[in-house]
Amino acid sequence: MLIHPTALIDSKAEIDSSVEIGPFCVIGPNVKIGARSIIKSHVVINGDTTIGSNNEIYQFASVGEANQDKKYKGEPTQLVIGDGNVIRENATIHRGTVQDNGITLIGDHNLFMASTHVGHDCKVGDHNIMANFAALAGHVTVGDYVILGGYTGIHQFCQVNSFSMCGMGSMVSKDVPRYIMVSGNPAKAHGMNFEGMRRRGVPAEVIRSLRSAYKAIYLKGSTLESALIDLERSDKFHIPEVAEFIASIRRSKRGIVR
Repeated sequence: MLIHPTALIDSKAEIDSSVEIGPFCVIGPNVKIGARSIIKSHVVINGDTTIGSNNEIYQFASVGEANQDKKYKGEPTQLVIGDGNVIRENATIHRGTVQDNGITLIGDHNLFMASTHVGHDCKVGDHNIMANFAALAGHVTVGDYVILGGYTGIHQFCQVNSFSMCGMGSMVSKDVPRYIMVSGNPAKAHGMNFEGMRRRGVPAEVIRSLRSAYKAIYLKGSTLESALIDLERSDKFHIPEVAEFIASIRRSKRGIVR
């Protein structure tokens, strides 16, 4: 284990022997850090926080600290981070509250750029990118392969579904369906992330069906419910990607970005 002599590590912390910890880091007593993770310098990791393997955490990040919910009274809550994540300078990731499930969950291979924020009780999947100053309020759910542009703000309890994209400065107060691109304040839909689909090898015929489904929901002027019913009765509903798009809308409790 490579630990700089200026790092302050509680004797009760559980740290794999392959972890590197740089100067002036502070590691609390209930912290667990997995193999080959690198904690750069001036990083504070607190609370009941479990960090997997191969993570990189850069200087001045605050990970696992008490959340900012005024109802929080010091109850024992958790932060769990998976493998292969990069958490850049000044990022903040807070643990959960007992008003929810008491846990903030981060998956694998995410990039949290400088000064990003993940609030209490959020659930973030895999392979997401949060650009500089993007922020998730409490209780937000983010799927997989989502891109949040710089200065994007996601309102509490919103869902940002997989393969979607929020442009720079988007203020999102409703759910973002799977594959949808949004931008603006307030955020509005501006098509689907077709280029991202192509890069991940989605067949052209599937993209055509998704384009048709997008038009049915967003451009034809029907009510949302009638458009969903028509799609569910159509042959397109048997295409998994279209069915997943519809399911992401059906799950919404806040309404979707239109």
